[in-house]
Amino acid sequence: MKVKIKWLYKGAKTASIQFESDWISEDAFDRSIDDIYNTGRVIDLTIVDEMGAEWTKKEYLKLREEIKNEPSDCTIFFDGGFDREKRIAGIGMVVYYKIGNEAYRYRQNAKIEEIHTNNEAEYIALYNSLSLLEEIGAHHIPCIIKGDSQGVLKQLSGEWPCFEKVLNDWLDRIEHKMEKLGINPTFIPISRKENKEADQLASQALNDKIISSHLKIS
Repeated sequence: MKVKIKWLYKGAKTASIQFESDWISEDAFDRSIDDIYNTGRVIDLTIVDEMGAEWTKKEYLKLREEIKNEPSDCTIFFDGGFDREKRIAGIGMVVYYKIGNEAYRYRQNAKIEEIHTNNEAEYIALYNSLSLLEEIGAHHIPCIIKGDSQGVLKQLSGEWPCFEKVLNDWLDRIEHKMEKLGINPTFIPISRKENKEADQLASQALNDKIISSHLKIS
């Protein structure tokens, strides 16, 4: 979890001044917080988490203790492949996350029948990625979502309209799932090369090679 520190500083002969840090890691917070207080000039101090909630130092440390065994720092990679002749899709999903200081990777793919377009496959891949988040117990956290379908990501972020009913239905399902989980998404378009892990999983699914792998990676 990354946080910002906001504090009100009052010098001996100065008016009060509001300071705000950049986003910092928990380790950086631990190294900095006592130094800030030790100036003896702090009138008020607030910690802001990535969901926009504000905490006192005591509240924040209690929160950290409560959620230390829950997923954080989640990043999703998703991709959908489509065989137009057979009207089947292969979808690939990769979720990276942390629990405490340990990093994990959850990889999965699937073959889906009766699909009409590649964009539909992309939407299904993302929806299933969110289901993986739900499975690992991720909730009420920010999540970076990366894919190589710029159109789908632009529609999800609201920058581009979506006119196809089938895709709109998937868009509604995805938004409902994110709302249910309390996920605050950041959508980042990437190249196919950068998305090669999810792309490979989607291709393998089209070739009937089904994979599910959940590992601690550090």
